[in-house]
Amino acid sequence: MSAFQEIAALLSLSALLGMLAMKLRQPLIIAYIVVGILAGPAVMNLSGDHSSISLLSEIGITVLLFVVGLKLDMHLVRTLGAVALATGLGQLAFTILAGLALCRLLGLDWTSAGYVAVALTFSSTIIIVKLLSDKGEIDSLHGRIAMGFLIVQDIAVVLAMLVISLYQPASGEHTGLSPLALIGALLASLLVLYLLMRFALPRLLTPMARSPELLMLVAIAWGTLLAGGAEALGLSKELGAFIAGFCLASTPLREAIASRLTSLRDFLLLFFFLHLGIQLDFSYLHQQIGSAVLLSLFVLIGNPLIVMAIMGAMGYRKRTGFMAGLTVAQISEFSIIFVAMGISLGHVGGAALGLTTLVGIITITLSTYMILYSQPLFERLSPWLGLFERRVAHRENAEDNAPAQAQPEVIVYGLGRYGRELAHRLQEGGLRVLGVDFDPQALASARQAGLAVCYGDAEDADFIAHLPLQQARALVSTIPQREVNALLLRAARSAGFRGSVTLSAFREGDLEAFNRAGAASVLQPYIDAADSAARRLLQEVEAPLS
Repeated sequence: MSAFQEIAALLSLSALLGMLAMKLRQPLIIAYIVVGILAGPAVMNLSGDHSSISLLSEIGITVLLFVVGLKLDMHLVRTLGAVALATGLGQLAFTILAGLALCRLLGLDWTSAGYVAVALTFSSTIIIVKLLSDKGEIDSLHGRIAMGFLIVQDIAVVLAMLVISLYQPASGEHTGLSPLALIGALLASLLVLYLLMRFALPRLLTPMARSPELLMLVAIAWGTLLAGGAEALGLSKELGAFIAGFCLASTPLREAIASRLTSLRDFLLLFFFLHLGIQLDFSYLHQQIGSAVLLSLFVLIGNPLIVMAIMGAMGYRKRTGFMAGLTVAQISEFSIIFVAMGISLGHVGGAALGLTTLVGIITITLSTYMILYSQPLFERLSPWLGLFERRVAHRENAEDNAPAQAQPEVIVYGLGRYGRELAHRLQEGGLRVLGVDFDPQALASARQAGLAVCYGDAEDADFIAHLPLQQARALVSTIPQREVNALLLRAARSAGFRGSVTLSAFREGDLEAFNRAGAASVLQPYIDAADSAARRLLQEVEAPLS
């Protein structure tokens, strides 16, 4: 089989298993690794010469680090909240120390144990963002906190990669130049890069905005130039690519460059995971299943527990801590890449990579379902999670749960554009309105506009029971998710609310489902808006011409 036919077969098989992974609601990373295993010598033996796949995988990692550097928002790093820093750094420290001890107990040498322990600390930002976005929780309190400490993890993994890339394989010495000459070359390079970032790159790139194709070509050329320069200095290509991306992060065109490179990055990373699956050595892999299961349980249980403990100590509810903790219940694609870099540098052997890959497959697969079904899981575990919740007033109640209206007549859940406008109209009509949302920014906007608001999650039955439901005559939800609306209706009735419950139907089938569930009335925002617009247009069309 020719190299072209080999890649064609791998792409076809990847597409088929990718569709199966989507049906099973699994990340595509799992499908790609499985394709590599199937194509490897242990099963189909489709792949003969690995050189082309290996080269594409190296380019994929280089592009990945370039995009990471490109998207590193220093303003966001400077403004990370205390909870993000505390949970991020606390989880990193706990997982590294406990993971190192566990790996040593499992018989790994110090170097391999160190690599695996560090790999266990990183969670997949890409997977978490996708899952939270699909559930509509990316702007929730726990979603924002999770994104904060995932950024801390991303910075940590980049620093870890940069540190290990400075050392000669197996010797601990710098490569290429002598240490003194290397330091001088690095300082000179940093000075040149600073001058380029400050004066040359913005002026060079701005005129190219008129030609997106040329802009992308120049960005890739810049990334490969610095990657090759770093390799010439005896450092890693990944280090050079990251610095190249970071140099462009301050330019106004970084988002345009990143958006065009993201698809290329995802395509090339496919070959990294294919190459990884092909290279897995099954002669010793079966011996690592027990260790992989133990380390997976450590990640699936230990990482969420430490996040819950830190957030509970800071005054957050047990549900907020639980939901945020689930986002660290898996290891990242960066974890596998990190250990693979250790192999390329000669620091560890293939056994460490095989063990990390097995842990990745187990934790990513299971944590995906844990996040997708987080609410039923929380309801089952809630009686035992009180240990992670302080008895004093919750931090999330301190500001956002101090509504100006002590006795609202109408409670509006969901303060997006539609919900906020609806609450305003009701308030202008003379009703006392309380707005509830789990997005801190939406709450701040509504408060500035004069609405009484409080933080609250529609999936948190405990919070709903503490709302001022006795005085309220109506509960209105503008939340688009059918499942969340149904849960809100059940929780309100269970809490003894006797007023009318109005839900919003955004999708086909919502109207019938809400009527069956017992909603007093159902809003149809899209249909209502279309009816209103049609009536206005008919009046304009039928009006006589002046």
